[in-house]
Amino acid sequence: MRKFIKLIVNDKEVEVDIDERESLLDMLRNKLGLTSVKKGCEVGECGACTVLVDGEAIDSCIYLASWAEGRRILTVEGLKGPNGELSPIQQAFIDEAAVQCGFCTPGLIMTAVEIVGTGKRYNREELRKLISGHLCRCTGYENILNAMERIVEEAYRVVGE
Repeated sequence: MRKFIKLIVNDKEVEVDIDERESLLDMLRNKLGLTSVKKGCEVGECGACTVLVDGEAIDSCIYLASWAEGRRILTVEGLKGPNGELSPIQQAFIDEAAVQCGFCTPGLIMTAVEIVGTGKRYNREELRKLISGHLCRCTGYENILNAMERIVEEAYRVVGE
């Protein structure tokens, strides 16, 4: 059955025609062209499809598009600055060489956005647990954790000032 839903995606109000069985992942990629949202396992195990729904990181492959009605969705495309510049989180991933093939990177970045948004300071072991829902086949996670530590510390310093 088809229906129209209204939601806010990357700070823009949109109305989308969906099938009620359609995942948020498929709607974002296929209807809105937001290809940072990757289709990995399709069962909520790999984290490649992570987006923020009302500020909370979720696996969009197991979240129905119809559940997103009236909600705020944020994808990596929504992080860019007014002139197309990278967000500090994206820049930290580049600076710390936390990007290899890049397939898992958008999901990890969105989880990092949620983590930074808490305003809390996390140690390396806590960060390791917070990203445990993400699979990366290219790295040993060390550079990813370096980037996460850096952005958490930078955000904490800004909040603490």
